Amino acid sequence: MVPFIDIVLVLLIIFMISAPLMYRGIDIDLPQSSVNTIKQEQRILLTVDRNHNVFVDDEMVPINRLESVIQKKRTSQSDTTVYLKADRDVPYGTIISVMDIVKSLGIDKLGMVTEPLKE
Repeated sequence: MVPFIDIVLVLLIIFMISAPLMYRGIDIDLPQSSVNTIKQEQRILLTVDRNHNVFVDDEMVPINRLESVIQKKRTSQSDTTVYLKADRDVPYGTIISVMDIVKSLGIDKLGMVTEPLKE
């Protein structure tokens, strides 16, 4: 009986190792198209440093000109995403001011960039 259990355990280990290797996707050859049906989204990166300086895609912009600079950067009215990076020492009111300007332009996609916690 003991040799039979050993053989069964060895077979079980072999199947456990080989089963994930046997899974492959479905091989297909996709057709090509000259027309892209997926819209590319435009991304704008806003950065606020600890000195309350605002940057639009690495270009320093006074906060009173932020609206016009973002408007110039937008190529179309749809699918513009703004990512906001702010130093943790920047007051909450400054961040809200920048967010208000972005929202007043009709941009609904506004993301906050953070770093993952270090464990």
